[in-house]
Amino acid sequence: MTGTTDADQAPPTPTPRSGPSVWKGQDLTHPEEWQLRLSARRLAEIDSALYAARRRDLTLLRLTAADFPLPTLAADLERLAGVLEHGRGFAIVRGIPVERLGESAASTVFWGLGRHLGHPVPQDADGVVLGHVRDTGRGLSDPDVRGYQTREALPFHTGGADLLALLPVRAPRTGGRISLVSSAAVHNAVLDLRPDLAGRLYRTYHFDRRDEHAPGEPPYTAAPLVSRPDGHSGALSMRYNRCYLESAQRFPEVPRLEAADRELFDLIDSVAGSPEYRFDLDLQVGDLLLLNTHRVMHARSAFEDHRSPEHKRHSLRLWLAFPQGPGSQDARHWVTLRDVIRPRGTAVPAATNSRRYPA
Repeated sequence: MTGTTDADQAPPTPTPRSGPSVWKGQDLTHPEEWQLRLSARRLAEIDSALYAARRRDLTLLRLTAADFPLPTLAADLERLAGVLEHGRGFAIVRGIPVERLGESAASTVFWGLGRHLGHPVPQDADGVVLGHVRDTGRGLSDPDVRGYQTREALPFHTGGADLLALLPVRAPRTGGRISLVSSAAVHNAVLDLRPDLAGRLYRTYHFDRRDEHAPGEPPYTAAPLVSRPDGHSGALSMRYNRCYLESAQRFPEVPRLEAADRELFDLIDSVAGSPEYRFDLDLQVGDLLLLNTHRVMHARSAFEDHRSPEHKRHSLRLWLAFPQGPGSQDARHWVTLRDVIRPRGTAVPAATNSRRYPA
């Protein structure tokens, strides 16, 4: 058996992609295109929205964009949404005052901003919608562990929903750098460097669900690495996670990977990790990173954490679906999770310290 199915023996002819979603890290010299630095006026608007949300006394699951009103910042977020869907595929909102707010209020702000960009979806089989990224002391060699639960280096991979939102609350002692790469640029490089492997990008492979599957579903999912252009933008959609591709081989019914498949994975990893293609980010506490996971792959370097638990690295995470629905079949196994698993809500704390969050 091979890593493909019979239906994949005649994949579409790969052609180079073009447009703003195709970029190289060395060419990203205009951060104003994808970056928003919060001004004092915008921060005051966020404080006011936070106070309004707390007065409504809703769980996060019930908190909508209308419950977190942003009279002028909403237009900025709409501009960034255009960058995410039709531009570079990533954006950063800098300067959320998480240290002043505290973790609880920062979580509400994070959720409220996210609701202006999409619909939160479950991140695991327990239905968690507001995720916490921190080291649990376990490693990727454990098939029950997902990468965000470790301090190991995470190679380039894609997320499990249309949009990934990540907000650092506490930084590690050292390391933990985030790197991004254009999936379409990697796709084009494969076509250029190894056209004999390019067709395999469109074949179906099996991804380990790492025990995060819905009841009655198989513990793995099948999907091509590259999907045909979706209907609403025409841009390439890529799904890739070598760790999960290889750990799915533990299931005897999963087709075996061929030598050429591993050559393809090696090439993807090599191109994505090269200084020419990748874009390195030193996210600071309070920097909200937004990624279109169909367009951008991300990686994280290993990190060393602080000794005391109250200082250990911690980030908040949201998976968001586009308001108009999934961008492509790339997220189809998480569509299954969204349909089957009931999201777990989180309470929004009562409006305390009202002088801190003026109406």
